[in-house]
Amino acid sequence: MNYNNKTFESKKFNNINFSGNSFFNSTFIDCNFTNCNLSNVDLTNTKFQDVLFENCKILGLNFSNCNTFIIKLIFKNSLISMSIFINLDLRNNIFNSCQIYDCDFTNSNLTNTDFEYSDLKNTIFQDSNLNFASFKFAKNYDINPKFNNIKKAKFTMPEVVNLLNGLDIKIE
Repeated sequence: MNYNNKTFESKKFNNINFSGNSFFNSTFIDCNFTNCNLSNVDLTNTKFQDVLFENCKILGLNFSNCNTFIIKLIFKNSLISMSIFINLDLRNNIFNSCQIYDCDFTNSNLTNTDFEYSDLKNTIFQDSNLNFASFKFAKNYDINPKFNNIKKAKFTMPEVVNLLNGLDIKIE
């Protein structure tokens, strides 16, 4: 099926392999992707409004190429790897119980975004607004408070100690 230049509203996509497809210039509103493979999908000018990705495999996607007007994404129990979220306004988005590996959130507004229970191994947060974001029970994050805004962000022990990594101090 061709997914270019289409509008999908309240559509459920279940167990579909979209790998290598293109969503060029398409709009997804109130859609659910469940158990889908979205590896290397072209997101050029794609619009996502209230879209849920649950138990999905998301590899190599450049969300920075999306049409960013009212972008609202919900990720649950998904593998998100080698994906780019640079310069995006992702306020109030959800990345819950996900494996977020080798992703880049440089210069993104992540205010009030939920990263709870997620594994953020090798994910970059640089010049990002993480105010009021929740990292409760998240792990493997490397957030330097000198280069990110983290006012009122929520963290849990013992992983919160990772915030000290950028201070070049020794904890004994």
